[in-house]
Amino acid sequence: MVSDILQPNLRVVFCGINPGKSSAHLGLPFAHPANRFWKVLHLAGFTDRQLKPEEAQLLLSYGCGVTKLVERPTVQASEVALQELRAGGRELITKMQDYQPRTLAILGKQAFEQAFSQRGAKWGKQEITIGDTEVWILPNPSGLSRVTLDKLTEAYKELDESLAARGR
Repeated sequence: MVSDILQPNLRVVFCGINPGKSSAHLGLPFAHPANRFWKVLHLAGFTDRQLKPEEAQLLLSYGCGVTKLVERPTVQASEVALQELRAGGRELITKMQDYQPRTLAILGKQAFEQAFSQRGAKWGKQEITIGDTEVWILPNPSGLSRVTLDKLTEAYKELDESLAARGR
């Protein structure tokens, strides 16, 4: 089981789709060596150094948190069923209402569309909000994703700069 890393009023909560087998085995988010989450967070400016998965709790000191749409671990996110994503979307809304971060960043466009019954979503800031929480869609940093490290970093940096411009 991979626990959420959350506290009230964070700058941003990054929402993965579901834990991979490595993460579930270790009980740590984004733990697979091929996952680029920790590297991208650092390169985009969210952290002053590249954290290791076992240092995930330190995210809170940077105003960042981590959660997921679905608890069940799989080898690939494509193994997650639509009904799991929809149920996860409903639970995520409740969680965001409870914690009220400035921004929720969902890591994957298809997961966002399925979880929230949306079509044609674009990358970046979304029209919808959850209370006062902005919603963004960022590329998934999974090692299985074909998105380049540069493109990942650019997308995450856009969010970091948007938060900085608003003073949070």
